Amino acid sequence: MPVCVLEERTAACKGRARAAPWRGDGRFPMIRSDPTAFLNREVYVRPSLRPTFLALVPVLTACAASAPTPQGGPEPAAVSAPASLPAAIPAPAPLPSGVAPSGEDPRIREIVAAVSPARLERDDRTLVGFQTRHTLSDTVSATRGIGASRRWLFAEFQRISQACGGCLEVMYVSDVVKGGSSPRIDHDVNIVDVVAVQRGRTDPDRYALMTAHYDSRVGDVMDSTSFAPGANDDGSGTVALLEAARALSRYQFDGTVVYAALAGEEQGLLGGEVLSRYVKQHGWRIEGVLNNDIIGNTSGVNGVTENSTARVFGPGIPVNAPEAELRRYLYSGGELDTPSRELMRYVDRVADSYVLNLDVRMIYRLDRFGRGGDHTPFFQQGFPAVRVTETNEEYTRQHQEVRTQNGIRYGDLPEGVDFPYLAKMTALNAATLASLAWAPASPDSVTITGALQPSATLRWRPVSAPDLAGYRVYWRDPESATWDHSRWVGNVTQATIDQVTIDNYFFGVAAVDREGHESRIVFPAPGRER
Repeated sequence: MPVCVLEERTAACKGRARAAPWRGDGRFPMIRSDPTAFLNREVYVRPSLRPTFLALVPVLTACAASAPTPQGGPEPAAVSAPASLPAAIPAPAPLPSGVAPSGEDPRIREIVAAVSPARLERDDRTLVGFQTRHTLSDTVSATRGIGASRRWLFAEFQRISQACGGCLEVMYVSDVVKGGSSPRIDHDVNIVDVVAVQRGRTDPDRYALMTAHYDSRVGDVMDSTSFAPGANDDGSGTVALLEAARALSRYQFDGTVVYAALAGEEQGLLGGEVLSRYVKQHGWRIEGVLNNDIIGNTSGVNGVTENSTARVFGPGIPVNAPEAELRRYLYSGGELDTPSRELMRYVDRVADSYVLNLDVRMIYRLDRFGRGGDHTPFFQQGFPAVRVTETNEEYTRQHQEVRTQNGIRYGDLPEGVDFPYLAKMTALNAATLASLAWAPASPDSVTITGALQPSATLRWRPVSAPDLAGYRVYWRDPESATWDHSRWVGNVTQATIDQVTIDNYFFGVAAVDREGHESRIVFPAPGRER
């Protein structure tokens, strides 16, 4: 096992930190069950930890020698869900001032473990029981249509709030869309989003959002009466909101967490438009929007069945970017490091750290080819926003009338949802929201200089957080998708990375609290050379 110091590249340590079990940011995302495989990989550590890891090598070697040979058999359940939610565990003790935070938060592991496939299935079948949730469907009936479904969602959020002592503010956010203003709206309709807000303690004006759309449809987008179960599209994302709220509402966070069930997506992303405008008008500082749409299927139309990956789509340059911003992208880079793409990387890191057997596939695009989702309006308003979705879609279960034709079963029914996989996807969202909400705000006004120099200097404004420990500077090779190298620089507002030239690497800065929670990384703008 080569034990390599970060920033070192020796003959024995040529591999990338991305391929090592100890990530370049100094975190240990996963303990694998095969010690031999662990020993055969490179471990990148900070210089101060190298003696400790060298001392552990003989112990790990002995473990590998005595480890049983893996046998074939069915894969164990990915997520174990208790019948009832356990009591919340306390926060880890904060480190003294000046000490570099590292490690993981055991509370986030408890959040992941609390997600229940059984509750997700129960809620999904309840949604399907409303027969249709089409945006233009019945709003008066107590048992059928979009009105009944949104009242049920509102009541479920209220029930969750009662269990946590009133920790959720449950409300409707709505606006009327005029008939004829969209090809898919033929009469005036009230677009009603169901929103639950879990207020933060120390930074309540900073928000992390999880969204999904609760409306459904069949092949004819204007058919508001036919059976449109929408178990996966997007019942899966909607019930994930409820389950994430159950898991997270046992804890108090520094920032505010929002769970939002959106209407009108199938008619043109209308619910996303309504809420994004509301957010803009009320001046919310958005740390990130995780839009979940179609997150419960594991068997694709391509013939592939697998439950160990998720796609996260991260958009790049906004269509309304001003000329000066476009010029900066052209001459200084950053089109791969927009806030939404850094949010995408953040989700990937959380998956590696906390969600076993779920690997994020980062896709540098707004959405699937030629398609869209409710993160789009948030992105267009200037907020960091990504789409979280399953890897392999089955189109016979999307926007289809329920039927059997030529031996093929069509329709978006609960039988097409893999609920243990949906639990992993829900856990990924919950862990990401917890990480963002416990972390300090992202650094502001980050700049970089170092042209014609053998080093790079980064500067930023200080982050206001009562438990701020300091900052970590990241850099990566241009061909790498993830941040491979990092250095703890302490509670400062300027850092110089020697012998790392600005022309050969990309850089970023994250704020870190004394419990080790890190903000989303911020890519620097060019600063004034001094």
